[in-house]
Amino acid sequence: MLLSLPALHLQTSEHDPLFQLPHGRLGPWCSPTGSPAPLSCETGCGEGSWILVCRLLVPTQVSLLSMEEDIDTRKINNSFLRDHSYATEADIISTVEFNHTGELLATGDKGGRVVIFQREQESKNQVHRRGEYNVYSTFQSHEPEFDYLKSLEIEEKINKIRWLPQQNAAYFLLSTNDKTVKLWKVSERDKRPEGYNLKDEEGRLRDPATITTLRVPVLRPMDLMVEATPRRVFANAHTYHINSISVNSDYETYMSADDLRINLWNFEITNQSFNIVDIKPANMEELTEVITAAEFHPHHCNTFVYSSSKGTIRLCDMRASALCDRHTKFFEEPEDPSNRSFFSEIISSISDVKFSHSGRYIMTRDYLTVKVWDLNMENRPIETYQVHDYLRSKLCSLYENDCIFDKFECVWNGSDSVIMTGSYNNFFRMFDRNTKRDVTLEASRENSKPRAILKPRKVCVGGKRRKDEISVDSLDFSKKILHTAWHPSENIIAVAATNNLYIFQDKVN
Repeated sequence: MLLSLPALHLQTSEHDPLFQLPHGRLGPWCSPTGSPAPLSCETGCGEGSWILVCRLLVPTQVSLLSMEEDIDTRKINNSFLRDHSYATEADIISTVEFNHTGELLATGDKGGRVVIFQREQESKNQVHRRGEYNVYSTFQSHEPEFDYLKSLEIEEKINKIRWLPQQNAAYFLLSTNDKTVKLWKVSERDKRPEGYNLKDEEGRLRDPATITTLRVPVLRPMDLMVEATPRRVFANAHTYHINSISVNSDYETYMSADDLRINLWNFEITNQSFNIVDIKPANMEELTEVITAAEFHPHHCNTFVYSSSKGTIRLCDMRASALCDRHTKFFEEPEDPSNRSFFSEIISSISDVKFSHSGRYIMTRDYLTVKVWDLNMENRPIETYQVHDYLRSKLCSLYENDCIFDKFECVWNGSDSVIMTGSYNNFFRMFDRNTKRDVTLEASRENSKPRAILKPRKVCVGGKRRKDEISVDSLDFSKKILHTAWHPSENIIAVAATNNLYIFQDKVN
């Protein structure tokens, strides 16, 4: 299988349909038959139940020679990928996202590249390798730009990736940097036309005088090639940096959110969007909060939520008015005066908001906690989980090294029973909502042997430290798990640590 560079041709026709949806649209939570997809995620965070499937590096240079190597040699430290010791700022993974079936996993990095991994097909002889992923396609999604009017450099870093449900043989995904959203089509080609009349086999034009017969071109088999083609470019609609994109459940529209505004787009229209939220004050000196994340409801195409730097969540209904300047519901937890400190405002800022697959709950992540909110109760969350409360005494030093402004993401498992989020020292946390158990695991190169079982880690705050514990003073704050993803129907997780992508699965799978 060969990898191809993205085609430079851009489809600009506003009336060119991307894909046809069948009657009775199915949400990502449904199987092709329309019935709920089978879920195998019951607990998923028992101690020692997670094993490493594979560790992959973000590709920076692809060697076609090494692509022909035996598949077993392209595993944990993929030989055709740049080694960790040569990692640059551009290699750092900035987003991770499974598609709706979990067969594909996309990552974006600070260099503007999108790398898609494909899950291996099940083999009778090697059933244990079913969860392993290999590089499927890699392409440059965004390039660095410069706004000459504002003397502002626009980074190529991929902020978010969102998949569209597959409706035909091709795959579609949205990727965005700070200013521009692009819709990409990823398709396979295993045949090529041969036998042209006006061109020879090498593609050069033939002398018309030498053409004496009429040939009918035929399709010949060729090595499989994966092509990524930009189909739509949605630009020039955001003054501030885009922090979120979310595909609507009608699969005809999506929204993009920046610090002060949220825009609604139609997939077929690139030259205009509707501004549905605008919190920019008339006088910017009166600005008190910014939008940090936004997401559509998984079932209701008229409903969405967005979070703010003040720790609040607003639920909006687009049926109420064209501009959703008035929210339908307002979720906020009153602050305990006894815990008030200089850092209270900073650590209460919400970095991520996610609807549950059922659509009943909202999960938010602030600096120290993960909270679960019921849509029917606005005054306080129904569940609060402490991610790394031992850092509360370290807030001053975390403020000085800017770590206090890190934006951690959070994800649900397929059945909404377990939630996962990241921490420092390459730790990530899992919380079982049913049993109330939690576990801390580590994604590290030292534990990157295939099929290695992850051992729970514990942090010692004070007093005598046990053998298997790590002191809070020994934590490495340069190693952080900001981006994670959970397979939509199985206990398979992807964890991004710097330029390494770790894929784990439950031992019972």
